[in-house]
Amino acid sequence: MAHFQLPKVATDDGLWGPPTGKEATLALPEDFQQIPFSPFLKGDRIGRIADWNTAGSTTDDRNAANTVTARSLRNARNGTSSNQASGAPMNTFAYFHAEDESSFSVVDNSRSATARRGAASGAARGGRGAAQAGVRSAAFTRGNAQTSSPSGRGGRGGGRLAPAATMQRGARRGGYRDWERTQRKAREASITVAPDWEKLSEMDFVRLHKLRLDVEAPEDLASYGFLQPYDRSYDRVSVRFERPLQPRDRVHYSPTTSDDPVIQQIAEEPNNKAQVFITDSILAVLMCAPRSVYPWDIVITKTEDGKMFFDKRANGPFDFVTVNENASEPPIELKDPANGPNPERNARARINTPSALSLEATFVNENFGFQVCDETKKPYKFENPNPFHRSSDEGQLASCAYRYRRFNLSTNEEDPVEMVVRTELNAMIPGASSKAPPSQLITIRTLNEFDSRAPGAGGAPDWRSRLDQSRGAVVATEMKNNSFKLARFTVQSILAGADNMKVGFISRANPLDPYRHVIMGTSWFKPKELATQMAYSLANGWGIVRTIVDLVRDAEPGKFVLVKDPNRPIIQFFRVPNDFDQTGDDEEEEEMDVSKPEPKDVEQA
Repeated sequence: MAHFQLPKVATDDGLWGPPTGKEATLALPEDFQQIPFSPFLKGDRIGRIADWNTAGSTTDDRNAANTVTARSLRNARNGTSSNQASGAPMNTFAYFHAEDESSFSVVDNSRSATARRGAASGAARGGRGAAQAGVRSAAFTRGNAQTSSPSGRGGRGGGRLAPAATMQRGARRGGYRDWERTQRKAREASITVAPDWEKLSEMDFVRLHKLRLDVEAPEDLASYGFLQPYDRSYDRVSVRFERPLQPRDRVHYSPTTSDDPVIQQIAEEPNNKAQVFITDSILAVLMCAPRSVYPWDIVITKTEDGKMFFDKRANGPFDFVTVNENASEPPIELKDPANGPNPERNARARINTPSALSLEATFVNENFGFQVCDETKKPYKFENPNPFHRSSDEGQLASCAYRYRRFNLSTNEEDPVEMVVRTELNAMIPGASSKAPPSQLITIRTLNEFDSRAPGAGGAPDWRSRLDQSRGAVVATEMKNNSFKLARFTVQSILAGADNMKVGFISRANPLDPYRHVIMGTSWFKPKELATQMAYSLANGWGIVRTIVDLVRDAEPGKFVLVKDPNRPIIQFFRVPNDFDQTGDDEEEEEMDVSKPEPKDVEQA
C-alpha cells in the first residue's frame, strides 16, 4: 500500500513557519530547499508554499513576491487558475474589481410613482395613459433602441422608434449646425497687450467672489446740471398701446475722469483727503466684474503724491451697452460657421452681431431717456450748471444731473482710503409744489428685444405675446441673459442715490429693421431691491474695488492698465510706459449694414 511520510521541518519559536537564512538550509530537506516561498491561490497546483515569515524574508524573496505576471492578473480578475506551471508569484494583498463600475449611475425615480399611477388610471379609463406611459418607458429603456407600437406595447413588426418629444422634459434638442458651435473663434481683447508691458498681478473671479467690505453712506460734495420731470403717461404703455421710439437730438456729456474739471478741482484742494477719483460707469464695471464676459480695460494713473485716476479709453467698451452677454449662447459674429458659407447675404446675421447689437442697444438706451422726460414743464436746477457745456456748443442739453460723492473705503482709522465718484441722474418726480425739491430722483435704463428667433436670443420669450401676461418671466430671462448689464445699471443707480430706476422694454418694429423701435412697456424698480433679486452683494463689489486700489497703492507712481481677459474669467494688471496713449489703439467699429433687405435676403434669413 502506497504511503506518504511528511518531512521533518524545523520550527522557529519566534516566527510562524520554518526559519530563514542559513538555518533554513540546515532545517529543510534537500528536496525542498529550491522551492521559493510565495503566496498562492486555492486553484494553483500543489507544490507551492506560503511564506508566513514576511517580516523575516530576504529582499529577493520580497521582490519575487511582488512580481505579478499579466496572465496571473487576468486569472485573478476572471476567478480562474492558470494553466501554466504555478511558479509565478502574486501579491497577496492585490485587489481587483470583479467588474467595471464606470457605467454605474444613480437613477432618480421620484417621478416613477406618479407615472405608474397615471398609467394605471389611464389603463382603467381606456388605455391612453397606459399607452403614453409605455412609450415613455420604452424611450428610457437602457440598451438598444426599442420599438413601440401606437398602443404603447412593444411590437416587432410595424413599430416605430420612440419620439424625441417623449424624452425627459426640458432636455435641449440638437439644432442646425450645432457641431460647429464649439469651433467658434476666440474673442479678441479690447486692447492689445504690448511686449514692453510689465505684468504685476492676476486675479481670478473665484477669488473676487470672496471679497467683502462694508461701506457707509457717502457724503455729497457738489451737484451740477438740471433734471426734467418724468412723463407719467409712459406708465400706461403696453403691448396693445405701444408707442414708437422717437430719436431726439440732445447733448449728453460723459467725459472720462481725468477730463472732468470738477474732479480736477477737488483733487487740487488743500483740504482734500481723497486719493481715488473715478466715474460711476467705471466703478460699476469694477464692482460687477465677476459677472462680465466680454473684454474691457481701464487705464489707471498714479501721481507722485499718491492720487489715483481711473479712466476709460475713448470709444471703449464703457460707452456701449452689451446685449445677451451672459446668455448660454450669446450673439455670434458674422463670420461664425453657424451663419453658413455666405453670411454677407444673410440679413438676420448682419444685424445681429455683438457689435451691431451693442450699437443698437446704446442708441435705444439714450433716446428712451430723452423721450420720457417732459420738456414742457419746468425743470429742477441744482446749485451749479452743467460743468461740461459751453456757450459755443450747439444742441439742446439733455436732462442730466451730476452728483459728486465721497465714499470712505477705510478699514481702519490709521490708513484712510477715500474715493470721489461722479454719478449721474436722468429725471425726477416733482414735489408737492413748484418750489419744493423733487420727491424722487430716478435713473432711466432700457432692455431691448432684437429677434427671438435669431441666434443669440438666449431663449427669451416673444415680448409681444408674453410681456403683458408674464412680465416676471421676461424680467427673469433678462436677469439671466444680461446679468452683467442689469447689475451695472443697478449699481450706478445705488451710487447716485436714486430713489427709483425706470426700465423701458423696447423692441424692434420689424425683426429685420434695427432702426425702428417701439416702446412696449415700462417698469419701476427700487435699486436695492433689484440688487437683492439678482443676488448681487454690494459689499462684495466694494471688496473688489478696495483690492484693486491696494494693488495700485503698493505700486510705484506711473501708468497701469487693468484688462479683462477676453476668453478667461481673470483680470490682469499691467504697468505700461508713461507715454502710453490711452486714446489710441482703438479698432474701427464694425459698420452695421442694415439697409432694407431684399426679398431673397428675407427668405434666406
